[in-house]
Amino acid sequence: MPAEPKKSLVGEEYEVEIGPVAHGGHCIARTSEGQVLFVRHALPGERVVAKVTEGEEGARFLRADAVRILEASKDRIEAPCPFAGPGRCGGCDWQHAKPGAQRRLKADVIAEQLQRLAGLTPEEAGWDGTVVPAEGDKLPAGQVPQWRTRVQYAVDPSTGKAGLRRHRSHEVEPVDHCMIAAEGVSELGIEKRDWTGMESVEAIAATGSQDRQVVLTPRPGGRLPLVELDRPVSVLRVDEKSGGVHRVHGRPFVRERADGRTHRVGGGGFWQVHPKAADTLVTAVMQGLLPRKGETALDLYCGVGLFAGALADRLGEKGAVLGIESGKRAVEDARHNLADFPRVRIEQGKVESVLPHTGITEVDLIVLDPPRAGAGRATVSHLTSLGARRIAYVACDPAALARDLGYFREGGYRVRTLRAFDLFPMTHHVECVAILEPAAKRP
Repeated sequence: MPAEPKKSLVGEEYEVEIGPVAHGGHCIARTSEGQVLFVRHALPGERVVAKVTEGEEGARFLRADAVRILEASKDRIEAPCPFAGPGRCGGCDWQHAKPGAQRRLKADVIAEQLQRLAGLTPEEAGWDGTVVPAEGDKLPAGQVPQWRTRVQYAVDPSTGKAGLRRHRSHEVEPVDHCMIAAEGVSELGIEKRDWTGMESVEAIAATGSQDRQVVLTPRPGGRLPLVELDRPVSVLRVDEKSGGVHRVHGRPFVRERADGRTHRVGGGGFWQVHPKAADTLVTAVMQGLLPRKGETALDLYCGVGLFAGALADRLGEKGAVLGIESGKRAVEDARHNLADFPRVRIEQGKVESVLPHTGITEVDLIVLDPPRAGAGRATVSHLTSLGARRIAYVACDPAALARDLGYFREGGYRVRTLRAFDLFPMTHHVECVAILEPAAKRP
């Protein structure tokens, strides 16, 4: 006989005590029966009524929203954004927390992941336990930094209005203004236009230039609208069959400025979203590596060449840098951006495939800035065999970072320092830079 379908608990309400923060923008609680709840819109120590949004009887855990606050934390504030809250926009996780409290919550998550996945205390990781705000972001409670230079708007198919997706949902929350959007994005006026026929509209406002760009993804059969926005803007479209990005009008790239250099970023390609992020991370990486003239370096997952250029600049004419990047357009941009460095080479392909075929058996310095999933055991194992005197690991996910730090330890490397930066205010995301060195002097 087929098993009885388990009863959905969606909509059930539980009065619970909120426990510690967990990775992902929620806190942990338990029902009176002991079932684990991951509760959004809550803070540690609060007593709330939590309403289940996902889960069924017997599930390992349930997801829930705090819909009524019975005993509030001293760190709670009224969310500045009118679109934040249970069932609303999923873009921000901590609008209801004071800015300092948000950074403490992120620090708690980093510490927990380091301990659980790498067996490291903050002291053993060379970390002072703080998450540092970007320059200019230390604002009073109730004020929100306008930091997001790239905003992916979803389009409501029934109205053609641009909005942002609800948490873990394809439903669109219409917004008339995103508070965390950078001024250069807000001034385009995306939210005021009709985008019928589009799946999404990505708005990009470059840092260090006046370049503005929108990337349109049409629905199947959708016709491109005439794009008339409040500022001059380049328009690109995503091909529904190939997924490639094509120029409609204007430049096919934006010019981003960091570390005293201009970087071309084409086709809506990756660039750090916070306007201070690129410079902040380059400074942290270079301070950690202390490059010397004439050394050799690897820049893995190198994107359009941000770290490769910074390394080449500091290693001088006799130094050499190899960058590896999987994205074809990013490789083209990196080669263009670094054309004035004859001893920089950029290879295209996945790091785990290309690196073993480079013939490189030793290197002085390594920078890796992998995607959210991290580098993984095989790549870390290869890196530890190259004998680098220092390695800089730039991470946007503390769980993947902690797991990979454990692999580095297996390969004979220890964490020298770790720094954490709040480059995604109001969200649960945090950026870390770990500097590693051999645990023992090599013979």
